[in-house]
Amino acid sequence: MKLVKLSTLIFFTLLITTTNAQLKIDAEVRPRFEYRHGFKTLFPDDADPAAFVSQRTRLNAGYKTEKLNFYVSLQDVRVWGDVPQLNTADKNGFSVQQAWGEILFNPNISLKLGRQEISYDDQRIFGNVGWAQQARSHDAALIRYNKDSFKFDLGFAFNQGEESLTETTLTTPNTYKSIQYAWLHKDWENFSGSFLFLNNGLQYTDDTNSDNNETRYSQTVGTHLKYKTGKLGFTSNLYYQFGNDLGDNDLSAYLLGLEADYKLSEQWKILLGGELQSGNDNGAPANGDNEAFTPFYGTNHKFNGLMDYFYVGNHIGNVGLIDLYLKANVKFNQKSTLNVAAHNFMAAADLPGDESKQLGTEIDLVYSYNLQKNVNIKAGYSHLFASDGMEVLKNNFDGNTNNWGWIMVTIKPTLFTTNK
Repeated sequence: MKLVKLSTLIFFTLLITTTNAQLKIDAEVRPRFEYRHGFKTLFPDDADPAAFVSQRTRLNAGYKTEKLNFYVSLQDVRVWGDVPQLNTADKNGFSVQQAWGEILFNPNISLKLGRQEISYDDQRIFGNVGWAQQARSHDAALIRYNKDSFKFDLGFAFNQGEESLTETTLTTPNTYKSIQYAWLHKDWENFSGSFLFLNNGLQYTDDTNSDNNETRYSQTVGTHLKYKTGKLGFTSNLYYQFGNDLGDNDLSAYLLGLEADYKLSEQWKILLGGELQSGNDNGAPANGDNEAFTPFYGTNHKFNGLMDYFYVGNHIGNVGLIDLYLKANVKFNQKSTLNVAAHNFMAAADLPGDESKQLGTEIDLVYSYNLQKNVNIKAGYSHLFASDGMEVLKNNFDGNTNNWGWIMVTIKPTLFTTNK
């Protein structure tokens, strides 16, 4: 039996080598310890802080030929101790994170089908949410055109909870029914620009009358622009949303973001920026109008503070946000870096009770060290100084300290490759 397996492996390896195909198999183990005392929301009285270790384990295989790309990523996500020792089965943390094939019709045009990460630009609207142990992927079809400095993608997805003989009402929670989007990108010498159009369909279900079940669509349109000259760079995001939200309110919302970065030296880089996401007065749509912007499928953890008080499973349809920030990136040597960020948060719309729009200030520190080629260690600490407006927003007036600390080890070896 062992001889058969060995012969199969040798044959497969020779086949890949002789057909000019490329095969790469790699893995990832990423445990992360977290201490939470006011993460995502203000810490209440009479509660103990949370502490745990979560872990992501992945096995990835990529196969490339002249006419085909193929990729599979299997992952297990768990919390240390979530099942007893000597248990006969794990919790359901095992999943297929990606499984796609890309047909290359010619050097410029391809069709990518299957479960895949969709990520564009700075990941403001579409991102892989890599910080989350499970990450984000989509079951989608993607038509791609790529020539020289121009890229054009058309994406389509249509979701169902299961096979059926009648009806197409989606019952899967926390996902969209259907999306269609177009993304265009062009690079010039010192400037690059992207344009995105997203038609986002959410399933509305009427529990009393199934005849009223329908898909309600909103549209997001906007640009991501970058300019770089010498040591100075500028980045902007401009997006507008219209159409209808899930509650059938008329949607009219926007996001405006601008960031400037300057490289002081080979070791120091500073960034100054601000972002405005529109919101609703008193935190809810009124008179059939919704003015709150939603950054649908972006990597929201990387924006608006690392403590995830905004737009990470929360703050949707609320008072919006004004985020003014100053960041510094310090490169000590080839192995270690330190990122420091200070955010000042304000509501973009009126809070209930004529409260001040000031929400608070957050400080984020992240240190990264490359222990060796395939091993990285990161550690972070964040502290939120909440204002009265944040207490109103989160309905917590206990006045406790809010902080969060974590340390993460990422081990990513390449197990096998035919790449030269």
